[in-house]
Amino acid sequence: MLKHTLIHPEINAILGRAGHHSRILIADGNYPAATKKGPNAQVISLNLSPGCVTVVQVLRAILSAVPVDIVNTMGIPPEDPYAKFGEPPCWAEFRKVLTEAGNTAALEPIQKWDFYKAVESADHVLTVQTGDQALWANVLLTLGCRTA
Repeated sequence: MLKHTLIHPEINAILGRAGHHSRILIADGNYPAATKKGPNAQVISLNLSPGCVTVVQVLRAILSAVPVDIVNTMGIPPEDPYAKFGEPPCWAEFRKVLTEAGNTAALEPIQKWDFYKAVESADHVLTVQTGDQALWANVLLTLGCRTA
């Protein structure tokens, strides 16, 4: 019986095989998960309906299961119309979940096109596609090491 909150068997299996520096993408409902992924990545679709499940829910579950060293969001290009609104509200939620999980990693945006390149890395092992409707709600996690 698992003690952490992540109970999805396929996601647990992929995380169990992943190692230090492996990358996990938790994608919002707008992310092109079928085409923007690494050559070794598997896509798990949890996009049941609009808004269900959310990136925050998946982030909380994954943080309960594995150590995470780096947390990147998809940064908004300055010329994008959404840039004038400042930081997306979901980023504050991500920081709250990280703090609740005892994770001290800073939320670091990577500009959109560089984010896609980071996801297309050979280290990318998993995309969890959500039905999240929040804009700019993609989170790329880089796994750390298990320590004492």
